[in-house]
Amino acid sequence: FAAMMKMHHQGAIEMGNLELEKGDDATIRSMAQMMIDMQQAEIQELQNFMSSHTPVASEEGEMWGMEAMQAMDRMDKNADLEVLTGDTDHDMAILMINHHQSAMDMAQSLLHHGHHEELKVMANKMIEDQSKEIQDLQAWLLKNKTY
Repeated sequence: FAAMMKMHHQGAIEMGNLELEKGDDATIRSMAQMMIDMQQAEIQELQNFMSSHTPVASEEGEMWGMEAMQAMDRMDKNADLEVLTGDTDHDMAILMINHHQSAMDMAQSLLHHGHHEELKVMANKMIEDQSKEIQDLQAWLLKNKTY
């Protein structure tokens, strides 16, 4: 979970940086900066966990890995179905909703299969934070739709 989420968060940071570089909506730019800051902090927490933990293979770990790969596959398929407009702000919101949902799916799977309380606390926080961000992004999309 820690290694996978570290990479997943880096993807969110890269999308956020692209938004800051090319986006022009103040609300989405602000959300992007907040996401970058939160993801960077979580990456550090995940790195700290990985530095102090020696992984041990287990059946539960294998189950989590399978569910994580399914979540990533769903994210990739959903991204392929998204209609991107070329508007950086819109496209960031659409893609980040899908990206956050896959992180929440992996975090939920960790809560079911994991046994490290520290990671479970992080997973719960990720679910809470990213659920709120999805709601905010959806509200922005509805407010700014052009159809």
